[in-house]
Amino acid sequence: MDVILINPYDENAVKNSLGFITPPLNLMYLASSLENASFSVKIIDDDLMQMGYEKVSEIAAKLNPQIMAITATTSTINTALKYMEFAKKFLPDSLFVIGGPHPTFMPENILKTSEGIDVVVRGEGEKTMVDLTENQIDNHGRDLEEVSGIAYKDLKEGNIKFTPPRPLIKDLDSLPLPARHLVPFDSYGVSREQSGGMITSRGCVYSCGYCSSSLIMGKKFRSRSPENVVDEIEELLHKYKLRDIAFMDDTFMLNKKRASQIAQEIEDRNLDVSFVASSRVDMVDNNLLRKLKKAGMSTLYYGVESGSQRILDLMKKGITLQEAETAVKSAKNVGLEVLTSFILGYPGETKEDIDQTIDFSIKLNPDYSQYSILTPFPGTPIYQELHKKGLIDTNNWDKYTVLKPVLKYEQLGLTKAMVERKLAEAYLKFYSRPKYLMKHRHMISVIFQIILRSFILPRLKGSTGKGWYQKLKES
Repeated sequence: MDVILINPYDENAVKNSLGFITPPLNLMYLASSLENASFSVKIIDDDLMQMGYEKVSEIAAKLNPQIMAITATTSTINTALKYMEFAKKFLPDSLFVIGGPHPTFMPENILKTSEGIDVVVRGEGEKTMVDLTENQIDNHGRDLEEVSGIAYKDLKEGNIKFTPPRPLIKDLDSLPLPARHLVPFDSYGVSREQSGGMITSRGCVYSCGYCSSSLIMGKKFRSRSPENVVDEIEELLHKYKLRDIAFMDDTFMLNKKRASQIAQEIEDRNLDVSFVASSRVDMVDNNLLRKLKKAGMSTLYYGVESGSQRILDLMKKGITLQEAETAVKSAKNVGLEVLTSFILGYPGETKEDIDQTIDFSIKLNPDYSQYSILTPFPGTPIYQELHKKGLIDTNNWDKYTVLKPVLKYEQLGLTKAMVERKLAEAYLKFYSRPKYLMKHRHMISVIFQIILRSFILPRLKGSTGKGWYQKLKES
């Protein structure tokens, strides 16, 4: 076996409440590029299988790979490192590699503190992994300095070295389609209908303070051709029997002409699919929405983020509240369902700003709304700012779940307890409205599970009999 790719277990309360575990698209892209270069690859999705470090290590030891690689976000980095540290005991001669958003921005920290990692892949990983594997197999890992886009431990000199950044892939059509045959689609259970995630473009031209996307995938918008995109849709539909598609792009509608061409290509091939896409609220075009709806779009996602114009400006979001209202109305007028997202607890925000956001989310009247607590992920502008000011309260990455406050809110005019309470209040206020529940009865048990597992049960740990509502009020 040449390469094993690991997707670590992700302890996410909202995801687990919904049973929403989807195939690791990033690893499937790496796998298809490696297979295309004639390497043997196996994906172990332990977020799905939940076997644990020891069992995964035993499986890996039997396969004896040249490279053991894992992906990690900030909230999964500690878990990912445990997999690798455990597995290295079984595979002392293999090269241990990590990639993903968190490693991209914290490579030196990871290499200095973890005994289980030899190499960090920084940024876009497909070509880097192919070069790294070729070097490991053909040169026994002797020429790591020749592999662009990595950081690694130089065992001879005893230090950490960085190779030059790898140029971003210009022609996304040149990438093979994700290796979905390497994951057990039929095992994703209730999530199977949401398993049709795909990416049609990379890069973001915007500079929102809380987001690192443009720093990983570049400030330039790179896109696949409409024909290439719909080829993948056909594969999902005919080979994997997946009719529900989710376009996971940061800015799917940035190029309106291309979005329209994708809709036309779906129609021309007479494909019966349903898809979800995202848009900024200042990009909405009614004619385009109607065309996308006709091609099968069912839901549109908007990152509104705040109900306070002052906070939107602090976020460098570049939108207005009026644009958000117009965008939601436009989508609903053409018969689309709408999902909006909001961030609570942004630095500079007051209790009144948070209340405005909750009220505004209800005023917009989308079909679904999601809320999170501002989490300064490494690599984001807001992380750099808060880190310099000493306003980040913890580097325990396990807490970076967007459901827990990790800032020194007392120095920002708020309190952690209040921000947590407002998060629970936002979900309760939005989803417990009688008119909403009458229209979305299927959501009642789902929302109850999210609130129970995400907000109520964690507060009751160690409780000695007080009612959850009373405890919520007292927090």
